[in-house]
Amino acid sequence: MKHFALTLCLLLSLPLITAPAWSTEDEDAIRVNGEPAPELDWEALMPSDYVLSLESLYNNPELDQLDDYSDRAQRLYDELQQSLASAPVVDALDGRMISIPGFVVPLEGEGDRVGRFFLVPYFGACIHVPPPPSNQIIDVHYAPGTRIDSLYDAVLISGRLTTEVFSHEMGTAGYRLEAYRIAPYEIEYEDAPAE
Repeated sequence: MKHFALTLCLLLSLPLITAPAWSTEDEDAIRVNGEPAPELDWEALMPSDYVLSLESLYNNPELDQLDDYSDRAQRLYDELQQSLASAPVVDALDGRMISIPGFVVPLEGEGDRVGRFFLVPYFGACIHVPPPPSNQIIDVHYAPGTRIDSLYDAVLISGRLTTEVFSHEMGTAGYRLEAYRIAPYEIEYEDAPAE
């Protein structure tokens, strides 16, 4: 169970890529096909009253004592997976043109080009288990395909967002994005405070 608990701690402690708060009035927004595609923060994909309540599921002192391969550990893991896969989306975003930074998890492609992938808020999501909640995974379609030089590099995707669920062995996405533009994204890190 130690591996399971460690995975949960990792999931809860990873920083998300954050962008400016979403606004349809943003004059500096990227324009795609003449339409503004404002940069969206990952938190905007979660309803304001949504709380991933892992603490209530896993605030149990017995957790460290469980064997990873026990029936109880499997039941807890299945509950976690169900909770993550059924996270609510923000219906008001359906049909909006947006831009959002994130990391690529390839799903489909041909040769060295990827045409369908998950966009996730932090590197390693969906590769390590459990995946993020479904409202933090976007199923991206990019018809021409794109070459991803490094999965460690963040990208900025612009396109039309819809609230559409897609399940894959790597995770469940609560959103779909028809991508029109993919560009490198420079992550700005805050400096540590001086001592």
